[in-house]
Amino acid sequence: MHDAPSTAELVEAVKRFIDDTASPQLTGHAAFHARVASNVLATILRELEQRPGAEADEKDRLIALLGADADTPLDALNRELCKRIRSGNMDLSTDGLLDHLKTTTIAQLSVDQPRYSGLALALQSRG
Repeated sequence: MHDAPSTAELVEAVKRFIDDTASPQLTGHAAFHARVASNVLATILRELEQRPGAEADEKDRLIALLGADADTPLDALNRELCKRIRSGNMDLSTDGLLDHLKTTTIAQLSVDQPRYSGLALALQSRG
């Protein structure tokens, strides 16, 4: 049986090439673009690693918060949450809403901006 490299392994290999081989030989705009490419690949790696679990957790929280069926897709749950907030049926006094919003935001920042100083503080306060 042939085992192909995983998507994460392929992305990591390209990132290592950029970081270890290409970038040290570049200057100016090319060096800047190599850093941007490396950062994009790092984000993709975090997406592959963290997003599935974060979305599963988010869905579980929304099902409980909204009293929804377990087979409801995540995007539909989020649309329903937005609808209830816009209509005034839910607000920050709704039990569990603020925790859900904070937890979801922390998960998103962990993927998009893991070095954001506010994220470290939020993680520390949740510890």
